[in-house]
Amino acid sequence: MSRIPKIALAQVNPTVGDLDENAALVCEWIELAGRAGAGIVVFPELVLTGYPAEDLYLRADFVAAAGRRLEEIAARVGDITAVVGFPDPVGNPVGRAIAANAAAVIRNGEIRGVYRKRLLPNYGVFDEYRTFRNGTDPLVLESAGTQLGVTVCEDCWDPESPVFEELAPGAGLIVNSSASPYHRGKGRQREEIFRRVATAKGLPVAMVNMVGGQDELIFDGSSALIAPDGSILARAGQFTEDLLIYDPAESPAPVADWMDDLDEVYTALVTGLRDYVVKNGFRHVGLGLSGGIDSALVAALAADALGPEQVTCVVMPSPHSSGATQADAREMANRLGTGLIEFSIEDAMAAYDRTLGEPAAGITAENLQARIRGNLMMALSNSRGWLILTTANKSETSVGYSTLYGDMAGGLAPIKDVPKTLVYDLCRHRNGSSPVIPESIISRPPSAELRPGQLDSDSLPDYDELDRILKMYVEDDLGPAEIADRGEDPAVVADVIAKVDRAEYKRRQAPPGLKITTKGFGRDRRMPITNRYRPWQPS
Repeated sequence: MSRIPKIALAQVNPTVGDLDENAALVCEWIELAGRAGAGIVVFPELVLTGYPAEDLYLRADFVAAAGRRLEEIAARVGDITAVVGFPDPVGNPVGRAIAANAAAVIRNGEIRGVYRKRLLPNYGVFDEYRTFRNGTDPLVLESAGTQLGVTVCEDCWDPESPVFEELAPGAGLIVNSSASPYHRGKGRQREEIFRRVATAKGLPVAMVNMVGGQDELIFDGSSALIAPDGSILARAGQFTEDLLIYDPAESPAPVADWMDDLDEVYTALVTGLRDYVVKNGFRHVGLGLSGGIDSALVAALAADALGPEQVTCVVMPSPHSSGATQADAREMANRLGTGLIEFSIEDAMAAYDRTLGEPAAGITAENLQARIRGNLMMALSNSRGWLILTTANKSETSVGYSTLYGDMAGGLAPIKDVPKTLVYDLCRHRNGSSPVIPESIISRPPSAELRPGQLDSDSLPDYDELDRILKMYVEDDLGPAEIADRGEDPAVVADVIAKVDRAEYKRRQAPPGLKITTKGFGRDRRMPITNRYRPWQPS
C-alpha cells in the first residue's frame, strides 16, 4: 500500500458569503488538526466562500475579498499542509467567468500550489459553466512525506474522461475536496465512486465532503479515506461536522455506520430546515397545523430542528374543519411542546362574502379559506419576525393541489420534495422515537377540509399510483407512452401529466424547498411556464 501520512478531513459547514466566519472556521480547524498531529488537513470544495455562491462568483469584489482571506489564512499556517477551496481569479475571463473553482495547497505561511477544477458539472442543480472557468492541468506536489495529488469533486466522477485518465500522475495519495449535494442514498453512491477511483488508480483516496444546508441544497458529509483495494479506512458521520483523523501508526480510525434510509432522509430534512432558519437570521418559525399528515410532519421536523420553544403552531378552523382534526392539531402541539395560537376564520369568510356581494362558492370558496389562512400567517410573520413554513408535499406541488397566496404563502417549504407516500413513512418513523404525531392523523384519509366531506381522492388518484407516475415523469423524464408501458393506466397518466404541466406557474411562485430526491422542483427542474408541448394529447 502507498504510504498514507497522518491526515485530517475537515468536514465543516460554511455559510455562503460569510467570508470572515468561513476563514475563521478554516483557521480553527487547521489548528485542531495540527494539535492532533496531522501532517495534512483537507477542507471541502469552495469552503472559503460557501457553496454554491452562484453569481457571487461573477463579482470581482467578491472573488478579490475571498483571495484576501486566503492570504490571511496562509500567513497563519505552520508546519501542516492545508488544502483549502476558494475561487481563484483567472487572467483572461471566458464569457462572464472571472474565477476558477480551485483548491490552494498551503504550508509554512505560503501557498505552495493551486489546483483548478477541470471538470465543471452543468447538470441537475449545477451551473458551473456559468460561474467558473475550468482548469487544464493536474497538481501533484510533495507533502508530509508523500506525493499529494489534489482534485476537486467532479474530477473523479467520470472514468471515461481524459481528466480521470491523467488524474494526479505520480501521486502517492489522492485528495478530493467536494461539495456534493445530498439526495436519498447519495452517500453510499458517492463512496462507491471514490472506491472505484482508489481501485482504478491503485492509490489511497481521501475525500472530504461539505456538510449542512444552503437554500434548497443539503450536504451530508460522509467524508471517507479509502485504501487502494477499495476498503474503507475511515468514514465521517452524516449531517454533522467532524474532524476525521487517520493515523496509520495507531488503532483503526472511526468508520461511522450508515444511517438507515428513513433516518437519513429525516435527518437531512432537519439539517436543511435548521440551517435555512439559522443562516438567514430567523429565531422563530410558525406554521399552520391543520390536523393533517403534512403539517404534522413539518411541525415535527421544525421542533426537532430548532427546539419546540422556537416553533408556534397556528390552528385556523373553518366551518368545514372537523372537530377530530382540530383536536388532533391541538394534541400534537401539546405533545411537541410548541407554542399554539388559534384563529377561527369563519368571520373572515363572511366578511369576504359581504364584500363580494354574494356567497363565495366552489373553488372560489375553497381558495378564499386558504388565502385567509395565508394572510393570517404572513401577518404573524410581519408582526413577530417569524419565518413561515409551508406544508405542501411533492405530490401536491407536482399537480398543483395547492393555493397560490394561500397554503403556498411562506418562506420555506420543508417537504416540497417529499412525495405523499414518503410523508406517511417519515411520520411513522418519527413516531418510532416518540409518538408525537397522534395515530389518528396517520390513519385518517387525507383531506384539505375546504368543503363538506372533501377527500383528496375526489381530485387525485390513489397516492401510491400518483407517486409512481410522478417519479417516472418528474424525476426520470419518461413520456406518457413509456409510463403506460410500465403498467400504468394511460388515462390516469395523461391526466396526471396534464396537471403537472399546467401547474408550472404555481411552482414558479412557490417558496424554496429542501431537495432530498434525485430531481426536485427549483434548481433541478427548469420548465417554461408558457409551453404548448402536450405529450399527454394524441398527435
